Parts: sequence; structure tokens; C-alpha cells
Amino acid sequence: MTSLDANCHQGETAALAWAPIPRWKRTLDILLILAALPLLIPLALSIASLIRAVSSGPVLFKQERVGYRGGRFLCYKFRTMVVKADTTCHQEYLNHLMNANVPMIKMDAQGDPRVIRFGSLLRSSGLDELPQLINVLRGEMSLVGPRPCLPYEYEQYQPGQKARFNTVPGLTGLWQVSGKNRTTFVEMIRLDIAYAQNLRLSQDLEIILKTLPALMGQMWEARTRHRPPSPVGPEELPTTVFTKIMRKNIGVISKPNERAGGIR
Repeated sequence: MTSLDANCHQGETAALAWAPIPRWKRTLDILLILAALPLLIPLALSIASLIRAVSSGPVLFKQERVGYRGGRFLCYKFRTMVVKADTTCHQEYLNHLMNANVPMIKMDAQGDPRVIRFGSLLRSSGLDELPQLINVLRGEMSLVGPRPCLPYEYEQYQPGQKARFNTVPGLTGLWQVSGKNRTTFVEMIRLDIAYAQNLRLSQDLEIILKTLPALMGQMWEARTRHRPPSPVGPEELPTTVFTKIMRKNIGVISKPNERAGGIR
């Protein structure tokens, strides 16, 4: 039995025995948010003003996500796409990532025409997720934890994979600071389960400290990925699949830095 198989087997057992969330986790979330409020409030207001200036429509985007023990909640983000953007292409692309051994590269990294001006920057920097602090204050999320997944993604999870919901989802996490866009779906699940099975204050603090360097690396990757790819490379398959999906559902492929306009 490989280490991955053993981890999945442990996940099947853990999925049946939900563990309580330690009190220190909630305390850490509240203390850090309160300490950062003087910086977070003007930053959030600036981002909201930027979105208002470049795109008509609401500043915030609300979407149902799956959290602790499979519970549903409304997750808040800054809107980085055009209003009423088609989500069919995202479902198809996500389904491809879940069933193929390829890196989990975001669609907007390939030049998603649904993304508004400056949207890619907000997404690659993680600033679009700043409103999720509301979810943290409400106890639906934590600063550290697995990525909150979508309902249609949750429905495709195998029983053992649902062990990642044995803790509250987070803004950052073990997967996010362990390569993220360079890891596969199976590797993400393995990292999330490993985190959920070993909740420790020292681990949360370590992940928080690693988050900023990870985001800076992610922004650099997003910038370099806009350059023309080599004829053969590890990203050739995701790019090809992305192109087919976008042509099928939207009918246009914008240049990476082209502002999305006229697509509703």
C-alpha cells in the first residue's frame, strides 16, 4: 500500500468520526483579525473603489460553498468577473482537473475573458478573498484550512476524500503554501486530509507565515504564465482543454491581458 493509499484509507475512517474544532483555532482567528483591522479596512475600501471604477455591478460576489462536515454557507469574495458570468465552463474545467493528473491551474491564468480589468491581479494576490474574513468572524471559515469547495465539486468526492471537511475551510492552508497551482487534485486532497488530521497551533502559525511568500510566488507565476508557452511542456494539456471549453461555452478566446467586455 502506497503512502497515498494509506492516507485515503485513513481519510475514510476520519470521514466517519468528525472531530471537534479546537478552541485555540477560533481564538487565533479573532485575535489576528482584530490586530490587522487598521490595515484591512482601508485596503478593502480601496479594492471596492477599484472594482466600482472598472466594472458596473455589485462589489461583492456571494456563492454557496461546502464547509465543516459538509455544511453549506454563503462565501463572500470581491467580484472579479463580469456580472452573470457563465459558470458552465468552470464546471467542465474543474471536472477535468479532478479526473486528470494535471496541475490545478486557474482558468484566469490562461486568459479567461470573463475576468474584469485588474481582476487577475486581485485573484493571483488573493486579495479577492479578503471579504471571506466575514465568514471567519461568523465561524463558517478559519484563517487556515482547506479551500472551501463548490457543491457540484463536493458531489463528486469519494467517501475517503470527504475527510478534508473534518475541519473548517480557510483562506490559506497547507495546500495553498505547498505548491497549489503546481499540484494535482489528488495531491490537494492528500494535503488537506493531512492537515485536518493533525490540527496544531504551531502548524497554523507556520502556514500563516508562509502565506505571503507563497502569494508572491503565485503572482510571479501568473505573470510569467501569460508569456507564450513553449511548443511542448507540462502545461500544454491544461491550456488545450481550457481553450476547447471556452470556445464551446463562450465562443471567444481573449488575449491574456485583454479586458473582458460585452460578455454577460
